[in-house]
Amino acid sequence: MPPELTAALALCRNLPSPPGIALRIIELAQDPETDITTAADVIAIDMALSARMLRIANSPLYASRRRIENLGQALTMLGLNATVSLALGFTVTQDLTAPGQGQDVRERAWRRSILSALAASLLGQARGLRKAEELMLAGLLQDIGVLVLAQSEPERYLPLLRQARDNEALIALEREHLDCTHAEVGAWMAEQWDLPRYLVDAIARSESPAAAEDNFQACVALSGAVADIWLSADADAAREHALQQVNETLKLDSAQFDQVLARIGEALPEISALFETTLISPARVQQLIDHAQELATLRNLREMQDAALARQRADEFEARANRLAEQAHRDALTGVLNRRQLEAVLEQEFLRATRHGWPLSVAFIDLDDFKKINDAHGHLLGDQVLREFATQLQEHLRNSDTVARFGGEEFIALLPNTTELVALDVVRRVLASIVNTPMAEVADGPLFVTFSAGVATQGGYERFADVQDLLKAADDVLYRSKNLGRNRVIARSPGTATA
Repeated sequence: MPPELTAALALCRNLPSPPGIALRIIELAQDPETDITTAADVIAIDMALSARMLRIANSPLYASRRRIENLGQALTMLGLNATVSLALGFTVTQDLTAPGQGQDVRERAWRRSILSALAASLLGQARGLRKAEELMLAGLLQDIGVLVLAQSEPERYLPLLRQARDNEALIALEREHLDCTHAEVGAWMAEQWDLPRYLVDAIARSESPAAAEDNFQACVALSGAVADIWLSADADAAREHALQQVNETLKLDSAQFDQVLARIGEALPEISALFETTLISPARVQQLIDHAQELATLRNLREMQDAALARQRADEFEARANRLAEQAHRDALTGVLNRRQLEAVLEQEFLRATRHGWPLSVAFIDLDDFKKINDAHGHLLGDQVLREFATQLQEHLRNSDTVARFGGEEFIALLPNTTELVALDVVRRVLASIVNTPMAEVADGPLFVTFSAGVATQGGYERFADVQDLLKAADDVLYRSKNLGRNRVIARSPGTATA
């Protein structure tokens, strides 16, 4: 294409819609009960709106991981409110009260695009293709170059549209005066708008069935010839021409071809109504637009409220999920970590200590003579003792330390970045406090407990192969502590066997 033409085309963004479709969009915006299917039915027969919706859905604004390939996907992504609002914004800017410059010749392009969309879809169906929506979209957009040229180069192009008696004559005039065709312009614009590649290729080959690379492109290229049956002054000649091309390219016989024509004819009354819309007074149009914009604003507010409510519900679900996850990680009786979660935390801390070269101390703690408490006072009071002990143990340790119930009356204290001597001192201070803190009240007065503990440390005196070896080392020291008389804390290192 000539450089001066591409420069003008680059500025072309918003193409006009037929007045009937524009008024239908305004009606949709005024109806609070409008659904996405109704909006899609209107947009799907307007090449300008369809191209815009597809362009916006594939824009960086939405940044979908999945490429949007057809109008249904685009409108589903955009949602009802955005679809109606965008369509309304595009259509209300038009002058709907009087025919605009070139509207008479644009109407032929609008009619041809809708007929071509139906023809492409039905030819594909007759040929056994399962891409009805993509075929309809490609057929609809194949002549979008006509609208683009009429919008960007009205002084040069509108006279060509009026002069051309049919599509073949228009192409000849385009080559003579513009050095390109509307198919080339449409494909170039589709590429600039980042429309799906199949649309770019189908538009580029839409005027040459022989150049089609597959049956999809052939259906699109032939759809224009089928559309011309209703637009040509000699319908019989146009039918014979279209039938010959369809038979040669798609191998459809005359009976199959007539079925396609019959189904297109069934849709014509509804299509024709779009071009027979009575253009009402400027005041009435302005009232419709004002009302539609007000409803669009209300729809925006409702969407914001729905979004806020959805976020609130999502936050509540997330908080509930977090609580459930936390409960799954906690011991039901004492509230400290359970054994399964302890293993995960211990594995994580062991890897971190190994990576950074800092010490990790584990204290294996066992309440002394706990069975006697259960036998003397019952299991309920025994449970109370366990809860209180776990609480006291947590209160005497740092926030970065971990307390877990290993099972029964056995607990684990995990002390990251803590040497064996420091850990030994910390747990001994905990023991000194525990023995003087009542765990429960019984008939004889306050009930006190003691515990025995063994401390093992990864790093320093010893290095263990894995967390299980570290736990076993602490457990071994715990039993040594009990054998030495209970109520004491000792560590693996030599010289720590006394309380």
